[in-house]
Amino acid sequence: MTGGVPALSAVVIAKDAAGHLAATLASLAFCPERLVVDSGSTDDTVALARAAGARVELQPFLGYGLQKRRAVALAAHDWILSLDADEALDAEAVAAVHEADLSDPAACFAFRRRTFIGGREVRHGPWGSDRVLRLFNRLTANFSPLEVHEQVESRTRPRLLPGTIMHHSFSDCSDVLARSIRYARLKAGVMRAKGEGARAWTLPLRGAASFLKSYLLQGGWRDGTAGFVVALSRVIDSTLPRALLLLDRDGGPGGPSSTA
Repeated sequence: MTGGVPALSAVVIAKDAAGHLAATLASLAFCPERLVVDSGSTDDTVALARAAGARVELQPFLGYGLQKRRAVALAAHDWILSLDADEALDAEAVAAVHEADLSDPAACFAFRRRTFIGGREVRHGPWGSDRVLRLFNRLTANFSPLEVHEQVESRTRPRLLPGTIMHHSFSDCSDVLARSIRYARLKAGVMRAKGEGARAWTLPLRGAASFLKSYLLQGGWRDGTAGFVVALSRVIDSTLPRALLLLDRDGGPGGPSSTA
């Protein structure tokens, strides 16, 4: 269908997301259904969502991938538009969804995503070319069931729509690093479930390669301090989960002797 809004469910998973959720839901106001799946917020997230006219379902957190799959399953419609609770569509993206041809359930659509640290946009490095698949039909696509770094898996290549997802995920540079550290244990669990291993001697090489790619090859240096911090977060992402695997294998920080 083109030129209007088809049967479409906008889904958002949330916990303590009152800071940005109003903007997220406002950008989705054109959708026939807006569904917020909350995993135990202690702030005004649930009340805010209901006041905005969204349907709210409560679900203990299952991990990011499974939580988003649960939201998709709870939706009233097969066509799904998924945003995080710190994201919002700009006007061009909203218009693009109105015009998208959703007659083929195998089709899927991506958007450019612009990420901000505080009020400053990160224009270079790995985030500078970020594209995310967020509009899809649940009969042919869905989120991967990973605990972290989940993404939509589709049978077909996504078409890039005009417009942007505005991503206000980080309050400051320290939040970027804290988030990487917090996700490291989840990523280690994903690697462990896949049977992946790690070697200590590769960690410095991985870290150096990740930093150089983000900061130099992808132009992160153009963003000043923010670009340097994003490059450091890439070092953490590439090394800390593997270090945690090694610690688990060796019996903790003290190595094999720690259990003696």
